[in-house]
Amino acid sequence: MQQGLTLPWLTALLLGLMGHLVRGSDFQHHRYEDMVRALFAVQSECPYITRIYSIGRSVEGRHLYVLEFSDNPGIHEALEPEFKYVGNMHGNEVLGRELLIKFSQFLCEEYRAGNQRITRLIHDTRIHILPSMNPDGYEVAARQGPEFNGYLVGRGNSREIDLNRNFPDLNALMYYYEKTNGRNHHLPLPDNWEQQVEPETLAVIKWMQNYNFVLSANLHGGAVVANYPFDKSRDPRIRGRNTYAATPDDKIFRKLARTYSYAHSWMHKGWNCGDFFDEGITNGASWYSLSKGMQDFNYLYSNCFEITLELSCDKFPPASALPREWLGNREALVSYLEQVHHGIKGMVYDENNNPIGNAEISVAGINHDVTCGLDGDYFRLLLPGTYTVTASAPGYIASTSTVTVGPAEAIQLHFYLKMAPKQNLKVKPHNGKKNFSSPKAPLKLGPR
Repeated sequence: MQQGLTLPWLTALLLGLMGHLVRGSDFQHHRYEDMVRALFAVQSECPYITRIYSIGRSVEGRHLYVLEFSDNPGIHEALEPEFKYVGNMHGNEVLGRELLIKFSQFLCEEYRAGNQRITRLIHDTRIHILPSMNPDGYEVAARQGPEFNGYLVGRGNSREIDLNRNFPDLNALMYYYEKTNGRNHHLPLPDNWEQQVEPETLAVIKWMQNYNFVLSANLHGGAVVANYPFDKSRDPRIRGRNTYAATPDDKIFRKLARTYSYAHSWMHKGWNCGDFFDEGITNGASWYSLSKGMQDFNYLYSNCFEITLELSCDKFPPASALPREWLGNREALVSYLEQVHHGIKGMVYDENNNPIGNAEISVAGINHDVTCGLDGDYFRLLLPGTYTVTASAPGYIASTSTVTVGPAEAIQLHFYLKMAPKQNLKVKPHNGKKNFSSPKAPLKLGPR
């Protein structure tokens, strides 16, 4: 009798445990329908901290689904930064896609288990995960499979367009502005740009317009290195010579790249795939110059700092390699995400404590400004140090403060801007006649 009760109970227990283990460690390649099911399964398991939304469709009509993690899904909370991971931009570079599906499952499972580190991340960050930017290209590559996949088969979208060469080229404009003291951020898009990009690229740009992303990483394959902007060289290409193209935020980008590399099990060792990259990082243009890439576009068009993570020598590794790759990248994915909470952040208010949207935040000595979101909050990634920071907005008097940034959480620095005095026309009598004097030149309120 005791045995009869015990065996069914043990059987049920083991089945339950096995079911949990399978959900947590079922490493396989996910075709589009499998990926969608996996994302919705996570949303079903963690309904109060997740949301699934589509940013658009591919050429062949597949949704570009994003899984969001937040303690208030669907809502931007003031002073809570927005972060994104993007995978599978090149359809045949599949490890990033699988890692982001697994990372989504990991976040859900660890939150449910009470992991304090993951719980804090989800409560303090709005995390957006796009496992596949190029689902059409993936299906082309997956039909050949890991054993027979060619180096370029499925790389582009269904029109065979390389999506990482498809964004508007803002580097050329930036390099011109550097010489003419022009605008240093949020550069304008060219006329008719929407007709010049692919649907997948258009969807990502619209996504960036709708969310004030602070930090991002784009997951690729074919090498093992953390690549940071600029990707496009400032100098005319000379055969056999590549030149370093630093952004004004070169030091913080190097820190971000090193964060991932050293948290990764072997990236930081340098020798991978027959190539050597010191500390497992590289400036994009120093490696090879690339135009119209996504990471440069993020930096020049928005507030978002993005790096490109090359994660595997094999673009389409076999399923048997996925567990090792997951263990090699798991800590790095978490550590990099945590970097969104460094530097300074704050609100910009008017004299009546009303938030000022789109105010500009400039840091002395760094020629790259960021802007507030519509709610008046801003986020500025910075290394530890002392900085002079200025907030400005049209119609207001600029305000400047000095702040010391430490190595831990972001320092909060708020600004209160006073209205600029109105420029009224004055009438002065002269020789019995009334002449109108010219108004004073408007106040300069920061870079334009």
